[in-house]
Amino acid sequence: MNNGYFGKLLWVNLSDSIIREKKPPEKFYRQYFGGYGLGCKLLYDNMPPKIDALSEDAILGFFPGLLTGTAAPFSGRYMVVGKSPLTDTWGDANSGGTFGPAIKKCGYDGILITGKADSPKYISIVDGETEIRDAKKIWGLDIKEAEEELKKIHGRFIKTAGIGVAGEKLSKMSGIANDGGRIAARSGLGALMGSKNLKMLLLKGKTKIPIYDKKTFNNLVKEYNEGFTDLEGGLINKIISKIPKMPKMMSKVGANSGPASLIKRVYHNYGTPFTNTISALSGDSPVKNWKGVGVEDFPVEKAQKLSTERINKYKIHEYGCYSCPVQCGAILKIPEIGLEETHLPEYETCCSFGTLLLNDDLMSIFKINEMCNRAAIDTISTGATIAFAIECFEEGIINKSDTDGLELNWGNSDAIIELTEKIINREGFGEILADGAEEASKIIGKGSEKYVMASQGSLLPMHDPKVYSTLALSYAYDPTPGRHTTASGEFEDTAPYDKFITNLEYPKKKYKDMESKAQTLYLNTGMHQTYCSVGLCIFARYMGEYPFIELINAYTGWDISVEECIESGIRIQTLRQAFTLREGTILAKNKLPGRSVGDPPQISGPNEGITIDYQKDYSYLCEKLGWNPENGVPLKKTLKNLDLEFVIEDLY
Repeated sequence: MNNGYFGKLLWVNLSDSIIREKKPPEKFYRQYFGGYGLGCKLLYDNMPPKIDALSEDAILGFFPGLLTGTAAPFSGRYMVVGKSPLTDTWGDANSGGTFGPAIKKCGYDGILITGKADSPKYISIVDGETEIRDAKKIWGLDIKEAEEELKKIHGRFIKTAGIGVAGEKLSKMSGIANDGGRIAARSGLGALMGSKNLKMLLLKGKTKIPIYDKKTFNNLVKEYNEGFTDLEGGLINKIISKIPKMPKMMSKVGANSGPASLIKRVYHNYGTPFTNTISALSGDSPVKNWKGVGVEDFPVEKAQKLSTERINKYKIHEYGCYSCPVQCGAILKIPEIGLEETHLPEYETCCSFGTLLLNDDLMSIFKINEMCNRAAIDTISTGATIAFAIECFEEGIINKSDTDGLELNWGNSDAIIELTEKIINREGFGEILADGAEEASKIIGKGSEKYVMASQGSLLPMHDPKVYSTLALSYAYDPTPGRHTTASGEFEDTAPYDKFITNLEYPKKKYKDMESKAQTLYLNTGMHQTYCSVGLCIFARYMGEYPFIELINAYTGWDISVEECIESGIRIQTLRQAFTLREGTILAKNKLPGRSVGDPPQISGPNEGITIDYQKDYSYLCEKLGWNPENGVPLKKTLKNLDLEFVIEDLY
């Protein structure tokens, strides 16, 4: 087979220790590509509906993207899939690093785990041999410690993905970590892995990926990568964190594809924290559990304490995911708190434990980032849950007798660190918070639910829909709700697809009328699902024009077009929607917390007077997608046109 994929999946049943290789129909690859597209098809076909997300019959899948493991720039992603224990909907989580390519090097297009082991196990796939092995010695260790122990047995060149203490204790905020701190963090899939008594996957292989037209493929890669030189930048990079309006300026830069050289330098030199200060002041970052205003509650003198300039003083070197020409990650050394080597905290972490909590103590964020990485727990959800707890404390709903003596005040970094540790270990008050703010509010009661800033249980991420209005649509109605890395409108337009690939045209009016807006959202939805399932990093779109279609065709031998990419993406989105509907969740009835959409509107600051009517937008988008606008159920005609007839009997 010389068409870019192996046509082979590995199925491991932990209950009976049966290991099988299976071949999916070849048409699945062109219809669903890889990643969560292929994963959704396989889980929909093979998992009983409406089962407990942590039951023995639940399936956990690991899927590289179609291009993952190749030299295609930015193609280092892999996706973990399953029914979300957090939201009871379709669940997926995305991570970079080197683990995704390692799946391909083992000769598989995906690994699926079923059943439950009777004691802690890890799965090793080494040089073509798969084993289920005892993990008692590494159970209870953090992900770095566990990997080091396994290297003593299997050698230093292994790649691992596993759970920390949070996943072992079935926290619905836990994720799955690789490369010492890259985490497939959202949807609570670490709890799914923990429920199976599975500590880690360990991979080592040498299988070469078959490429249909290797010469053309390599030439496309070479030509594209020639644009990534002189990334160290200059004076302009030093100015960036000092300009309060830079987020909107960067949006306009991205929308016009240039100067792409500036964007490349910024991400290489600073990574995602380059927006820490400017987003806090522009209204993009949620403040004080979404009720505050950055320029007032977290003004410039506080915001600058979390600036990328201050963070970069601790940088040892940059690093990047497999096949990344930019390398936006970094390793830091923090002598003040005894950290010899730690990962750069991403923007979302800096905001969720900084701006959201009115915490300007950078050292605390470095420490918490390391704690959460080792425990493999989602920093967005954990920080937002602590914000909920602080507001409950402020309102007198809970007190020190409830919080194990902790004084939960805004900006109290010592208490924030201690509470994070309690959440990770499910100790004391941390036991109540360990599954997120929505679950905690059910225990606490007393009207605490009004301070939960979540969608279907998923804590909202660190971008405000009052700045990017159609984020509200994504947060409320995507089959994985409460996520900023799903298809949207203005947020994705910071790097629009028509400037990334050729032959894609948006409506001329774009957002000026509802028809144009719905068509724009339709195109973004289709391209986003394909883009992610191929395995590309979300930031690739910011770096200028990319040979997207050309690489896929050279890799597979297909003759795919932009139109087919969009159709396949709509198929993937529709099947993700069908999965969520089959589980009994009608997201069309979902409502976001009023604060997140300006209901009531803020009376000061950058988002003053803004209210988002996301429910009307959803009706128009559903009509465009061929879904019933009243309940989000895909129409029979739509399902037939997308070759999803098998869904009809489940939804009708």
